Amino acid sequence: MINFQSVLITGGAGFMGSNFIRYLLKRYSLYIVNLDKLTYAGNLDNLKDIADNPRYVFVKGDIASQKSVEAIFKKYRPEIVINFAAESHVDRSILGPRAFIQTDVVGVLNLLEASRAHPIKRFIQVSTDEVYGEIKQGFFKEESPFCPRSPYSASKASGDHLVLAYFYTYGVPVTRIHSCNFYGQYQYPEKFIPLFITNLLEGKNAPLYGDGKQIREWIYTEDFCRALDLVLHKGKVGESYNIGTGYRVANKKLAGLIVTLVGVPNTKIVQVKDRPGHDRRYAIDASKIDTLGFKPQVSFQKGLELTVEWYKKNEWWWKKIKRRKDFREYYERQYGNL
Repeated sequence: MINFQSVLITGGAGFMGSNFIRYLLKRYSLYIVNLDKLTYAGNLDNLKDIADNPRYVFVKGDIASQKSVEAIFKKYRPEIVINFAAESHVDRSILGPRAFIQTDVVGVLNLLEASRAHPIKRFIQVSTDEVYGEIKQGFFKEESPFCPRSPYSASKASGDHLVLAYFYTYGVPVTRIHSCNFYGQYQYPEKFIPLFITNLLEGKNAPLYGDGKQIREWIYTEDFCRALDLVLHKGKVGESYNIGTGYRVANKKLAGLIVTLVGVPNTKIVQVKDRPGHDRRYAIDASKIDTLGFKPQVSFQKGLELTVEWYKKNEWWWKKIKRRKDFREYYERQYGNL
């Protein structure tokens, strides 16, 4: 166990960063600095309920700016750094990969350099199972080689390699996590589950890439927060941990589950042209984190029900996003008029 009082969370206005900030504030007496660039997916509405908490401060800034990162470390002297900040949508990485390199590689380098100059107790790199690539059978372990197949996963893999290099070369106390797909409240509605839910709630069709047989593993927000908390307090420096639940489902079946929960016919699912380089199956062996005491507490069905209910009750949050010009332009470019 490590003791600490101050945490820097980058990308804390995004989906999982905001959920983890809320999780930490409820469970610990510590001070959190949230550094976020507020790109299209960064949203301070995600944190409206804790905005006035005296143990929380938001700073607008870009981890790809060395000057901004250095200023944060000098002013707040964080003991823990948890890097959620990332360009993370595969579709967008195919359309424009340069932004992914800036945030997911240059940004990570800046955070590591600042962590080296201002010694910290732990640096946690939040990454993805996509760095391993696709696997037809079996499971990826933490020591499996990286084989990224999209600009997004390649940028995350590059950042992950830097993180481990700074442990071996400079002794920065790093830990990496590679998680399966997140889902839950406050997820930006371009991603699979919230896109389906919100489209169906609006009476629109929902786009399913290709034949829908791509298989993904899923973890609910609260379970991910519990897993990350365990890695933070019990994980070993220099180690990597896969975070998963063992629940894997084909996109087509998942689409059917969402349609049923929303209460609309299956005809609302419309197959669209598959995206380039679409990985067929991700599967990780997460037994290593089990040794820290992790067990998922929310079943996929229950988590999906909770997620659908949240989007039903929080139209104010997602309708505001989907009305924006940038969202409409992206959606039409990807899917046309469904």
